[in-house]
Amino acid sequence: MGETAGLPEDGSCDSAFAEVARVFRRHFADGEEIGAAVCVYHRGRPVVDLWGGFADPGRTDPWRPSTLGVLASPTKALVSSAALLLVDRGVLELDRPIADHWPEFAAHGKERITLRMVLSHRSGVVCLDHAPITAEHMRRHTPIAEALAAARPEWEPDTAHGYHAVTFGYLVSELVRRRTGRTVGAFFAEEIAAPLGLDCHIGLPDPDAVHLATMLQSKAEDVMSGGDPGDAIAMLTELGKPDSLTHRSTVASMALDPEPDPTAEDPSYGGWASAQSLARLYAALLGEVDGVRLLSPRMSAEIGRVHARGACRITMMSTAWGLGFMLPDSPTFPASAGLTTAFGFDGANGTFTFADPRHDLAFAYVQNSGSRELGSIDDRAHRLVQAVYSSVGQRSTKEES
Repeated sequence: MGETAGLPEDGSCDSAFAEVARVFRRHFADGEEIGAAVCVYHRGRPVVDLWGGFADPGRTDPWRPSTLGVLASPTKALVSSAALLLVDRGVLELDRPIADHWPEFAAHGKERITLRMVLSHRSGVVCLDHAPITAEHMRRHTPIAEALAAARPEWEPDTAHGYHAVTFGYLVSELVRRRTGRTVGAFFAEEIAAPLGLDCHIGLPDPDAVHLATMLQSKAEDVMSGGDPGDAIAMLTELGKPDSLTHRSTVASMALDPEPDPTAEDPSYGGWASAQSLARLYAALLGEVDGVRLLSPRMSAEIGRVHARGACRITMMSTAWGLGFMLPDSPTFPASAGLTTAFGFDGANGTFTFADPRHDLAFAYVQNSGSRELGSIDDRAHRLVQAVYSSVGQRSTKEES
């Protein structure tokens, strides 16, 4: 490695996955990356672990194996993992009303909403425009819980689905707090990250103790910050309408500072992780990793069962959801990339993660140059995913011959 400055110079790659390394290096050679990392687990062990470029836009601070990128929506994968672990332990119940543990939540027709409805984006509780989230609310937790209790479902619960863009992490976090006394970030750190040795965080305990990538603003984040949404797809048009459900459940539900506080817990968007740790987490959702398995086989299988499919009331696209994770087929999680039997998460900032039980694969791609797409998988992630599946196919063919 290292033919040109800024190309990936560190890491390892199993020879069977050489195509992944080739694609990853090409992105740097073509000037499509500033800094990035990609990691793949196959059959419970890492087969691709590559990083390169720079953690800062000025290209002075090299990307390291321990560099953490902000996750955006894939933060919800950390939250879902915590919730499902608690279900496996019998602390939470998928089909018991949330209000049984959180009585205030029953207000305004929410008395029958369950954790399963939240995890499958069918609860209808998607808007906090009546009390937009601030950094101070994140630090105190209670104001967001009170706003959720006062919220009204935007449709009859369990009759449709719509991406719980802002509310998802906070709904689960308050339920976890009611049952364990810990926020979802604290629970994840102690019960998942520590046993697996993960550098994944929902709220950084000490930002000075870790190496953070400086993220450029993606196209989606520019729109969320008030940029011109244009009219390329229906979601962009709806984002530009202040009275639309799309706008109210995203832009209008947040009132964050331009410089977010990385120590505050944002369980819907504000997680931080390295690609190596994300791939390891997903591998542990499928099976045992170095003696640790997070979920029972029954729960692992339930993740990939379709719980919602069809038109999403928020994104205005056809999407599918399992239990807490995206399923194919949608523009953001496309079967065309090879993801026909996978579950995972796409981030509006370009982060992409998935696990595939059929092929025993776990994948994570983290970068800091921002996604150039809105409403679909980033093209760099798409190419890397295709390279992974091409490599697995070739490996299987060689093993069978």
